[in-house]
Amino acid sequence: MKLEESDYINVNRQSWNNKTAVHFDSAFYDVASFLKGATSLNEIELNLLGDIKGKRILHLQCHFGQDSISLARLGATVVGVDLAGEAIKKANELALQTHTEASFICCDIYDLPLHLEEKFDLVFTSYGTIGWLPDLDKWAALIARYLKPKGQLVFVEFHPVIWMFDDHFKQIAYNYFKDKAIIEIENGTYAAKDAALTQKTITWNHSTSEVLNSLINNGMEINSFDEYDYSPYNCFNETIEFEPKKYRIKHLDNKIPMVFALVATKKDC
Repeated sequence: MKLEESDYINVNRQSWNNKTAVHFDSAFYDVASFLKGATSLNEIELNLLGDIKGKRILHLQCHFGQDSISLARLGATVVGVDLAGEAIKKANELALQTHTEASFICCDIYDLPLHLEEKFDLVFTSYGTIGWLPDLDKWAALIARYLKPKGQLVFVEFHPVIWMFDDHFKQIAYNYFKDKAIIEIENGTYAAKDAALTQKTITWNHSTSEVLNSLINNGMEINSFDEYDYSPYNCFNETIEFEPKKYRIKHLDNKIPMVFALVATKKDC
């Protein structure tokens, strides 16, 4: 790993700290509606989660906690984790305002064993998370570590095919398979494309096989794997909303996968 890549945690932490205030005030995250009771969870993950009342859930890479709190509103007790201190501050504020059973830890997820020991019924993570991580084997081992026997991972993520394209989905610009780190200067943010933010990011692409094998190799049994030809978020360029809260790239229609979702169970051994 090059020196610049090795500093990815500090680079990306600063990036997410910078984004937090913009995201919190954005129409994309619509905090006002959220505080009135709106859920931030989508149909895809809600269908996979099922009844979570009484369950203890670990939410990895939680940003400023809307999904964590939405899970708590469904009756779970939730611990959210994120590396950005500004995001965790906002998450704690939202938890107090909503009177929910959600608590938060600020750390890089690879360092989570330094901060947390308990086991959980369920680990949840979703949408734009693993691209910030260089090592999915360590990610999967962490998930297995924190699950009780027969505990489950519910994971929803943007499809790796999406990350092959340039920003306007005109041509293939990146490797489908994990390669060297992708170091970029980002202008604006997906939640506010015109925001006055210019910052460096360091990410990695991860293929479907890498995701599945990392879990399998760490004692997880894949129960279901589904792909979707839409995104529930309008966070890409060149999109069209063809049904409420369902977005596709206009000129690609339904020809590419945009999201995948899986459920995996920790083996009882």
